[in-house]
This record gives sequence, structure tokens and C-alpha cells, in this order.
Amino acid sequence: MLSTDQLDEWREQIEADREHKRRYFRESRHSPLPSGMRGTQFPGLDYFEPDPDYRFVLPLVEHDEKAQITVETTADGEQTYLRWGEFRFELDGEQYTLQAYRPDRETDRLWVPFRDQTNDEETYGAGRYIDLEFDHHLTADGWVLDFNTAYNPTCAYNYAYECPMIPMDNWLDVRIEAGERDFPADPATPHGHEH
Repeated sequence: MLSTDQLDEWREQIEADREHKRRYFRESRHSPLPSGMRGTQFPGLDYFEPDPDYRFVLPLVEHDEKAQITVETTADGEQTYLRWGEFRFELDGEQYTLQAYRPDRETDRLWVPFRDQTNDEETYGAGRYIDLEFDHHLTADGWVLDFNTAYNPTCAYNYAYECPMIPMDNWLDVRIEAGERDFPADPATPHGHEH
């Protein structure tokens, strides 16, 4: 549990990260948005209010065998990941499990994609991602798995991007009312690209 001071600091950090992302999307030339959606045309990004009930500190239960899986992408391609371990957490009295993946053994990052019961309504239909960095999210007490940091894949904003789909192991039968909501505009379709 976070103390009152820690909660305030946590909320401030969540809001600062969100504001940084909004500014990056609106102003950066590296923004995933096409130029016509930047600047004054920027439709904004939408989020659930920060909720500490969706922040967990958990052990990663590593798999003895780090099986390589193939994940389909939105552009009919494929990407491979190692099924590294799993997080087990409780929400509303029910137990859930999420698989954590690594692109390879050298990458100091875990990819935790998920779908949940808010998809197609409040959140992006194909699901959302959480990234966990070894030097940032791993504490003495375990990994900080915070659904408030869940974000949309780039293809939610622009069909020109190729995004890995959510493996079925991580389809959650529960509403995760935390993190980024659906993009408030239609994704940009590249000229001549049918979608």
C-alpha cells in the first residue's frame, strides 16, 4: 500500500507522463500521428482517472522453459517473443494471470499486452500494452505492474503502423478501467490503404 504522500507523488507522476505524451503527440515530428492531426488539429488523448486499485507489486513467476511464440501483427506479418513469465493478481476477489514476454534474452524490458472487457467500448478494440523496464519497474518488493500506465498501440492512431496482436493467453475476462482510453478520433488511413 502507498502512503498518502506516496499516493500524491504517484498521481502527479501519472499525470506528468500523460501530459508529456500529449505534448509529444501534438508537437513532435516523430509523433505517430500524421502531420494533419498535429498542432491545432490534435484531437487529444483520453484516459481513465488514476486509480491505485489497478497498481500491483508482484513477483514474476518465470517459466522454466522460455518458449518462443509467434505473434501476428495488424499488417498480416509476424513477430516472435519469448514467453518469459507470468504475473498473478487479484481484482474484485477474482484471480487473473498475465503473461510477460521479451523480444529476446538481451532486452531489459518485459512486454505485457492485454485485452479486457472495456475493449470496443471505452478502450481500443485490439487491446493495450504495458512496458516494464528492469531498471525502472523492478523493486525490492517485486515488479510494479500498473494498469494506469497501459497505452494504445501506435496503430490505434495511424493504420500505417504495424502492431503485434494480443496473444489469447492475455485476454482478460474483466473490465480494466485504468490507463489510456480509445483515441477520440478515427485512426489516419494512409492514402490508398484500405482498412
